[in-house]
Amino acid sequence: MIFSFGVVFFSIIIAGVIAAGKLYDQTEERLGERGLITGRTVANLPEVQQSLVQSEGWETLNPIVNRVRTINGSDYIVVLNLNRIRYSHPVEEKLGTVSSGKDEGAAFAEHSYVSKAKGELGVSIRSFVPIMNAEHEQIGVVIVGNIMPNLVTVLSSIKSELALIALLALGFGSVGSWLLARRIKQETFQLEPHEISRLLVERTATFEAMNEGVIAIDLNGKIMIFNDKAKRILDIAEEVTDLPVEEVIKGKLLSILKSKDRFENEETTVGQKVLLISKVPIIVEGIEVGGVAVFQDRTEVAAMAEELTGVKNFVEALRVQNHESLNRLHTIAGLIQLDEKEKALDYVFDVSQQDEDLSNFLSKRINDFRISGLILSKVRRGKELGINVTIDRDSVYKKNPILLDSHDLVLILGNLIENAFYSFHEVSREDKLIHLSIIGDDDGLYLSVEDNGCGMKDDIQARVLEKGFSTKGKDGNGLGLYLINRTIERANGTMKLVSYEDEGTSIEIVIPMSTEGSEHDDD
Repeated sequence: MIFSFGVVFFSIIIAGVIAAGKLYDQTEERLGERGLITGRTVANLPEVQQSLVQSEGWETLNPIVNRVRTINGSDYIVVLNLNRIRYSHPVEEKLGTVSSGKDEGAAFAEHSYVSKAKGELGVSIRSFVPIMNAEHEQIGVVIVGNIMPNLVTVLSSIKSELALIALLALGFGSVGSWLLARRIKQETFQLEPHEISRLLVERTATFEAMNEGVIAIDLNGKIMIFNDKAKRILDIAEEVTDLPVEEVIKGKLLSILKSKDRFENEETTVGQKVLLISKVPIIVEGIEVGGVAVFQDRTEVAAMAEELTGVKNFVEALRVQNHESLNRLHTIAGLIQLDEKEKALDYVFDVSQQDEDLSNFLSKRINDFRISGLILSKVRRGKELGINVTIDRDSVYKKNPILLDSHDLVLILGNLIENAFYSFHEVSREDKLIHLSIIGDDDGLYLSVEDNGCGMKDDIQARVLEKGFSTKGKDGNGLGLYLINRTIERANGTMKLVSYEDEGTSIEIVIPMSTEGSEHDDD
């Protein structure tokens, strides 16, 4: 409030100085005009014209001119003949003497004008008027002088008006400053300017320090926040704040940002990067004013997730292997106690050969320890459950599709095989089979998981990909096939599900290796 009042007060002072200068100039101009009028009056008097051509005519002329000076309120009037001899002057001693003024020359050439000169009494406004006779011949010059009052005198003449204007201006300025300050305080949550500045600096520093990309836009689609992490993820170098979001971001990410819906952990592809994005509206006092999206490069998350997933798979494999080893030891111990040493030896060779064959196959054909660990753990898990898990001997896996990583494939295979295990939950069939196939080449990756479990009804097949839908009751969360389908769609792949009740289910997945022709590719 003090600042705004100071601005008003300073503006009034500036306006007052300008107005005073203008008033002073107008006073000077008015005195000059009045002097010219007085000079013309004197120049046109017959007595002045007659006395001016007489010897010692000043004795007659000077009293007449003094009366005119008194009537018109001039400070002095000087009348000169063509020889510059004074015929009228406020100082009688100077009558009949020659004037040596430097600004009189133009007046003897029949010119009327106003000049300003500084003398003993102050600044004088001198008005020059030529005196013409009846034949229109110049016979002399009239000089009318008015002393210019100082600025204080000029302003004192309108002091009541100035006081009223200053009072009204300061009154309205004070009230306006107070109302403006109160409104600003209300709009800024009762914060002072330095507090707002500190909050802005702290907020900016907080957004820049975040390890996630943050983008906020207003209702018109203009960018309000775009932190450094977001620029690095999206490969943007220039400053984009206040730009329309359409000029900076394209593709599905743009549609998410401009959508009115709320998104949580939504996956989208930008170029060859997979982003995990959450977007919420910005609500101020119950009104939506924009939206903010927080996202991160999923490849960074996947790197950690792959480590954890790989460790988890190996831990599960070790647990199953430990359990299976105990069962084998019990079997061998039982055969030895029954004095069936040859059978015990054959059993050892047989199980060792099976393990070695599977391990050799996985190490040669599957070029990823995470997927190998997953398959190994699921095969042994199947043995625990009495389910025979087999892998197609033509299977080969050398590299990931460009839009998928090992974590995605572990997620897909792990969920599909676990679903296949659950399909035998209430099935009493003796031969429980799950067959797995992984075939990858330069064109794409083919995955299939087949089982002879309980299968699915048509109504269940229609909803099986819905988020939250599960056939496992309290044991399920309804996210397995939903996440698999989202992952496959993101990679431009296709999934085919064929299931017959009481006969089994087959799921086939095809994923292209490249992004050529991808509608998700923003490049």
